[in-house]
Amino acid sequence: MFYYASKIAWFFTTPSNLLVSLILLGLVLTVATRLRRTGLALALAATVATLALGLLPVANYIILPLEERFPPFKDDGKPVDGIILLGGAVEARESSSRGQIVANESAERVLETIELAKRYPNTRILISGGGGTVFGDGAAEAPIIAEFFKRVGIDGRRLIVEDQSRTTVENAVFSRRLVEQKPGERWLLVTSAWHMPRAVGVFRQTGFVVTPYSVDYRTSADSGVNKPFAFVSDGLRRLDVTAKEWAGLIAYRLAGHSSELFPAP
Repeated sequence: MFYYASKIAWFFTTPSNLLVSLILLGLVLTVATRLRRTGLALALAATVATLALGLLPVANYIILPLEERFPPFKDDGKPVDGIILLGGAVEARESSSRGQIVANESAERVLETIELAKRYPNTRILISGGGGTVFGDGAAEAPIIAEFFKRVGIDGRRLIVEDQSRTTVENAVFSRRLVEQKPGERWLLVTSAWHMPRAVGVFRQTGFVVTPYSVDYRTSADSGVNKPFAFVSDGLRRLDVTAKEWAGLIAYRLAGHSSELFPAP
């Protein structure tokens, strides 16, 4: 029940949805009530906020601390025993209906895992990802990625498929159950750089020791972070992703899913 409640609550509090709702509320107040001035002011303020947050690099400044929390992985020559790929890069329903993998803007998670599989040919690869949407058909992402890996030449015997998880917490808990990590084993955790702090926090809480391998950066490493967005939708989309991640960090800490508010190396 908590899972569904949190998903529905987030739908209405997502920055872009909230801003549009405030604009509509202001228009309703202006037309259908006596609060014409209040409604007009609300609609105007929400419209200005939408344009400002969509065009100005506000989202970049908020997402940057998340992406820079863990440094990029550097191959130090130490052996790698396994790779964990967190779902979120493939649209399961579309992939199933089209008969081919349909990736989204986090496709680097899949691409970099393929590269790692080639670089470390003796490693096991755990793919964690079930149906993570409230209104979806429940199609799991992990089996689709597993089949794609086989088609590109990765031995299926190396793959461990976890297709029940719907949240990052379940990613960690279910992965821990599937893998009995031996002392000293090194497992790389592949996920988006902005998602890495929350992911590391929950894996640590389960006792699964992982080495972060960040991918899918949304900001550049230079002054490009200060550039405004060309489209309002681009800025709002990044703001939605960032706000959800910060909210997730706070919620996981309060719920005891992570021992740290902002996990660090």
